[in-house]
Amino acid sequence: MSRAGSDAILARMMSLHPKVIDLTLDRVWRLLAALGHPERRLPPVIHLAGTNGKGSTQAMIRAGLEASGDRVHAYTSPHLARFHERIRLAGELISEAALSDLLDRTHAANGPDPITYFEITTAAALLAFAETPAEWTLLETGLGGRLDATNVVERPALTVITPIDLDHQQYLGETLEEIAGEKAGILKRGVPCVVAPQHETALEVIEAKAARLGAPLMAHGQHWHVTTEAGRLIYQDERGLLDLPLPRLRGPHQIVNTGTAIASLRALGRDEAAAEAATRASWPARMQRLTQGPLVDLAGGAELWLDGGHNPAAGMALARSLAELPRRPTHLVCGMLNTKDIGGYLRPLAGAAQALHAVSIPDEANTIPAAETAEAARAAGFETVTQAGDVAQAVREITAQAPSARILICGSLYLAGHVLRENG
Repeated sequence: MSRAGSDAILARMMSLHPKVIDLTLDRVWRLLAALGHPERRLPPVIHLAGTNGKGSTQAMIRAGLEASGDRVHAYTSPHLARFHERIRLAGELISEAALSDLLDRTHAANGPDPITYFEITTAAALLAFAETPAEWTLLETGLGGRLDATNVVERPALTVITPIDLDHQQYLGETLEEIAGEKAGILKRGVPCVVAPQHETALEVIEAKAARLGAPLMAHGQHWHVTTEAGRLIYQDERGLLDLPLPRLRGPHQIVNTGTAIASLRALGRDEAAAEAATRASWPARMQRLTQGPLVDLAGGAELWLDGGHNPAAGMALARSLAELPRRPTHLVCGMLNTKDIGGYLRPLAGAAQALHAVSIPDEANTIPAAETAEAARAAGFETVTQAGDVAQAVREITAQAPSARILICGSLYLAGHVLRENG
């Protein structure tokens, strides 16, 4: 195979399977065997699953471990601006040269055999992690857990389950119990698991699976607690109480994610890393204030924010985040994919914003057309709804009407990625 840039190789990988998602581990096991089983040669693994908060929690665990001087590999998905964001080697995003070589080798090992894009790129990441020295490996599931391509490590050091809610029902099941069963598939015999706050039905599924496997649980509300008091984060478990600064990541839901990260670090024996987990972590497109770039210039005196949440729980979390900010006229610019529950996402936000501009997500075949998003917004309770040709047009129209508005671009990580690329 001739050497090519990573984009060209990734494009070839997209054609290896007719489906984007086809949950099974058979193809991954075959490719990992062809690569010499890199999953058996990884630094100690922390494996994360859940519906919401995986990325933020992983970023906080990584910040804490790195503050202790450890080198940390991290795998996450999807990316926002560039694929390289998915693979962090010993603390640094993978370089273009290293990524191209890695993908080329993985593609050659697979040959023409069917395999999904996520499966083959996950195998590539595991190969990179096995070949690069580090103290830890952080693996975030892409979808579900039991049949996720990351679920190939026989004995991780720790598993983590962030809040579970309804999402991806067409793949994971229609009920919380079914979805929780898939997420709990990352539990391993005898391996401890940190569990974030859960709906009671989801927690029961996790507890039952843990009992069968003899996997010790450290569950929120039972073994650890987190709250805020007088502008501080208060974390408590059986080993004591921590009084810490509020997390750098914004929003009340980040309090839960911070507590989950601290519980994970303490389970790993990194008690001293708790404060750094809260204050050093960064994670784009999670209630992110944009402060420079062409879109910010276009907004003028208006605040410009970006969030990639896309399910009903994310809509509720976003509404709570907006409620905590200083009062200011708030306008949403929203675009979503047709695989998401748009009504469930928008209903909590109807009382948190004055108006909504609906957009289609550029270059996404599964985008909901702006007209349908506008219709869904009216049905969800928004009184002032407008369609815009793109995000820039929406920002111009909003600032012309309300020069000091708060503008929140939201609804999809794919829309957020487009915004970050366009905004530089």
